[in-house]
Amino acid sequence: QVQLVESGGGSVQAGGSLRLSCVASGSAYRGGCMGWFRQAPGKEREGVAQLNTAGGFTRVVKSVLGRFSISQENAKNTVFLTMANLKSEDTAMYYCALARHCSVQFVLADFETWGQGTQVTVSS
Repeated sequence: QVQLVESGGGSVQAGGSLRLSCVASGSAYRGGCMGWFRQAPGKEREGVAQLNTAGGFTRVVKSVLGRFSISQENAKNTVFLTMANLKSEDTAMYYCALARHCSVQFVLADFETWGQGTQVTVSS
């Protein structure tokens, strides 16, 4: 069994920064592809960034490129989403999720385990 727990969300003003954390635990955790997703009210969940925990692959989607980055601290089974120059349209619930492998298509359905989410609210 694998558990994912997100933290670091909050309320910030436009232009501000936040760093979200996702800690993976459980006896079945072996790493894989960690992804960050977000879902705004009334909108579909969308992928934001993904990372291969074994190294060698990271991806940030075009809509947040240059403002968001994904990184990890392997020793602590933790993946981070660092967000800068936040905009009101970044307001959403942010989730981390785990897939067996990263794919270029970044398909939501590939991600089998999900955290409970952390809320990010950006005020203008």
